[in-house]
Amino acid sequence: MSAMLLNKEKWPDFVGKLTNKKLWAPKLEGDAMRFAPVAEGEMPKLEYGNTRVPPKGALFPQTETMYRFQLGSSEMETPALEEEIVVLGVRPCDARAMTIVEKLFRWDIDDPYYLKRRELVTLVGLACGEPGLNCFCTSVGGDPASTEGLDLLMIDLGDNYLLETVTPKGEALVSEVAEFLTEAEAEAVQLKEKVVAEAAAKIKRSVDHEGIPEGLPGLWDDPLWKSVSASCLGCGTCTYLCPTCHCFDIQDETEGFEARRCRMWDSCMFEEYTLHTSGHNPRPTRRERTRNRINHKYNYYVDKFDVIACVGCGRCINLCPVNIDIVEILRQVKEAL
Repeated sequence: MSAMLLNKEKWPDFVGKLTNKKLWAPKLEGDAMRFAPVAEGEMPKLEYGNTRVPPKGALFPQTETMYRFQLGSSEMETPALEEEIVVLGVRPCDARAMTIVEKLFRWDIDDPYYLKRRELVTLVGLACGEPGLNCFCTSVGGDPASTEGLDLLMIDLGDNYLLETVTPKGEALVSEVAEFLTEAEAEAVQLKEKVVAEAAAKIKRSVDHEGIPEGLPGLWDDPLWKSVSASCLGCGTCTYLCPTCHCFDIQDETEGFEARRCRMWDSCMFEEYTLHTSGHNPRPTRRERTRNRINHKYNYYVDKFDVIACVGCGRCINLCPVNIDIVEILRQVKEAL
């Protein structure tokens, strides 16, 4: 892993060079920070902390055309995925989420859409210097400066960014912007270690998940599920804004003689998500849907892929309109075991 320094005075030149490719970065749209394409001359907003909407859409778009077809024709037109994208300013928790989700999209049958985008996307991370109020990444295997899932990691050292390459894609990107970089001296590397340690120490929330994956099946009929779901509105915010949630629906849309098959994000917190054609619903109330959400992240995914499907980003806590707190739910689960 090599380390280079980017002086912040050269930041506009650095970004300008990257906009020669298709560049995604945090942008303020309305009152929400989200990842979106950056036009030439625009500057990414890296000082806001984590975005409201995670960057998972770069690999798993909210709405995605799988193929197009026409009435009377047996031919299908599949959209070509050839454009390389650089996603700049990805927080370590969001990059790690992509590695967790990739396990599903490689399981049983490879998902060609997700995996092709992963080949084309270069992820440039930004270590967290000021973790959020409800961050708990260190409880679930993460770290404010984790490189898992990233191609290149930037660490803010004040006047400079320290750039650490992680993969060959990261090395290739560094080569393209080498004119703006200098070799990192030992002093910069030492400062990086100090900054990272201080950031980890600022994380105040934690989850003791020992025994939870194994114990959740025994709590299937526990009254805690009714209690913790009592205020839930079923809005799906916790899942739509979760970087590891990956549920989708597939629909055919027609317009005249042309049509497309597309998939779009869905949520297990919606009543119709499990509604059968017969009218039967195995998860008829928010009690069952909340139970499923927690079991999926802390039991089902662990059982299938040996990793918790939660990266501790805190979005579901920060943005729940009725203040449902997954850390508090897991505390109650732990007490009930």
